[in-house]
Formats: sequence, C-alpha cells, structure tokens
Amino acid sequence: MTATAVREDRTVSGEARVSAALWRRAWLRATLTLSPPLAWFLVIYLASLVVMLATSFWTVNPFTNSLVHTWSLANFQQIFTSTYLTIIARTVIMAAVVTVTDAVVAVPFAYYMARVATPRGRQALFIAVLLPLWASYLARVYAWIVILQKGGTLSWTLSKLGLGAVNIGYTNTAMWLVFSYIWLPFMIVPIYAALERIPDSLLEASGDLGARNWRTIRSVVLPLALPGVAAGSIFTTLSSRTSPPPGARPTWAAAPVATLFDVVSRET
Repeated sequence: MTATAVREDRTVSGEARVSAALWRRAWLRATLTLSPPLAWFLVIYLASLVVMLATSFWTVNPFTNSLVHTWSLANFQQIFTSTYLTIIARTVIMAAVVTVTDAVVAVPFAYYMARVATPRGRQALFIAVLLPLWASYLARVYAWIVILQKGGTLSWTLSKLGLGAVNIGYTNTAMWLVFSYIWLPFMIVPIYAALERIPDSLLEASGDLGARNWRTIRSVVLPLALPGVAAGSIFTTLSSRTSPPPGARPTWAAAPVATLFDVVSRET
C-alpha cells in the first residue's frame, strides 16, 4: 500500500469516526449547526445594546437639537424626576391592562380553535387572526384613529343611532383598545399552540374521574396553557411598553427613546 493510499485511508476513517460521534450525540450535532448563526445574532444583539448604552450617556442640545458627544449622567438623573416617573407608571399600567385584556380574550378564543372548531373552521379562524398582520403597524393604528377620532366612524354611527357623538381619540381608552387589538394575535397563537398539545386522554381521564367541564378547565386545561399565556404575555407587555402611539408620544415611556434615536440617526 502506497503512502498516498495510507493517508486517504486515515482521512476516511477519521471522517467516519466524526460522523459516528455526531450520529450518537444529537445535542452535539444541533450545537454545531446552530452555533454560527446564534453567535452572529448574539454579536449583533450585544452591539446594539452597547450602542444604546453609549447613547444614554450623551445629551441633546436644547437650542440646536443636535447630539452632544460628552459623557454625562444627566439622562439617568432625569429618569427619577416626577415627570418621567409619571410617564413610566402610565406606560407600565397600560401594558399590564393590555396584557390582561388580551389574555382574557385569547384563552377562550384559542380554546375554541384548538378543541372545538372543525378543521375548516380552524383554518378560517387562523386566517382571521393572521390576516391583520399583513398590514403595517402604522396602517392599523391610523385606521383606528379614523374610527375613534372626533367625527370618525364610531362618532358618526352613534350619532345616527341617537346616542350622541363621542370623541375618544388619543385618550387612554383609545390606547387601550388599539394596543389590545394590535397585539391580540401574538397572544392567541402561543396559547393555541399550548392548548393543541394537550392530549385528549387527559381530558377523558378527568371526565372519567367525575370532574365537570369547569373543573376540567380549571384543573387540567389552564395549568397546561400557562406556558402559552406566559409567552404571549411577555411579547404583549414588551410591545405595549415600547410602541409609542401616534399623536400621544410625549406621555409615553417610548417617546424619549424615540426622540433620542431620531437625533442619533440624523447626526450619523
């Protein structure tokens, strides 16, 4: 056997050992596959956080509205003033109310989709839930502005019914309605996924043990649906806190951040 053949045989045997090791260890195969994209994503995410942290130490010139690249703790000191504490409290309360509202609406809706609806009805409900996501965030928000503002669709309809015109545009009630509508699909989908994975045998066993429908829902369905509720609540809460509603930005926590990044983007 020549030296070249020996080297080729060793290369083949080494590749076989590596392949066998990867075949026996599924976790190692998944780690090697996902590590490069996850590492790149982590670098981008950490770089964004570093940039955000750096800009938090900069200030904005109140006269020229230009970014001043000098290190200062003025922004952190300003957070603890009464004005900003009020804004933060209003934003957190709104996010909590929106999350609770979406959870109350999404749980029975997702349960009907997962356990009651026919396959064709389930597909129709999925389309109804996901179709609004095809439109942009601003398009959906401004559509609600047209509905809720003075002289809008809601006011016109109520006046025609003799109930009197209303103007709730840009109020906290309007923000609650709009945010609840916008983030509702992101609450329904994870709850549906959690409910769909519940084995039918658990529900049948609960019924065989004498549990009524409400007891089964309370003791079996809701505990198993909690991971989906938690996932939807995380997304809904964070989205409600970080999405400034058009027309009312000065009173929400995302407004100062949006203003600062607008200045940073113009400076860079």
